[in-house]
Amino acid sequence: MRRNLIRAAVWAGLLLSAGTAPVFANALDSQLQPVATPIPRETVPFDGGEAPGTIVIRTSERRLYFVLPDHQALRYGVGVGRPGFTWAGVTRIGYKREWPDWTPPAQMLRRRPDLPRHMEGGIDNPLGARAMYLAGTLYRIHGSNEPDTIGQAVSSGCIRMTNDDVIDLYGRAKVGARVVVTR
Repeated sequence: MRRNLIRAAVWAGLLLSAGTAPVFANALDSQLQPVATPIPRETVPFDGGEAPGTIVIRTSERRLYFVLPDHQALRYGVGVGRPGFTWAGVTRIGYKREWPDWTPPAQMLRRRPDLPRHMEGGIDNPLGARAMYLAGTLYRIHGSNEPDTIGQAVSSGCIRMTNDDVIDLYGRAKVGARVVVTR
């Protein structure tokens, strides 16, 4: 009974949380287990000087901000690049995918020859439920099948989010949106 009450509370929170982005957009989404993130998504004051719709990632904070009108932003917890894999710059969202396939880049395969050469999208895929590909880079903003890495510096440069948060951001962010990454 208690487990059902907790599950109902988590789902109610997802459905009522920060805005109206779709919670479930395809069949695999219904297989996701709700995850209580240690870094809750929240609306915060934001005076970063960026236009609404811009994504600002502050890797030193391990936070991603989706800029809203009226000097506000949605703040999400993220996992960032581990030492030696940090980066900063300005790019844009080149394209987006739901339940993306994963093909590790050659550089990653040289470091980790044990990795699969290709993995179909799905619950066990390290890219998680959604991916937003950052133009001109090897990097993505993506979900994760390891939600405990959110708030940590463990990736090879990609920005990781919980699957719940990446689904929310994916519904808000447009292809072509400006992405600013700072250290």
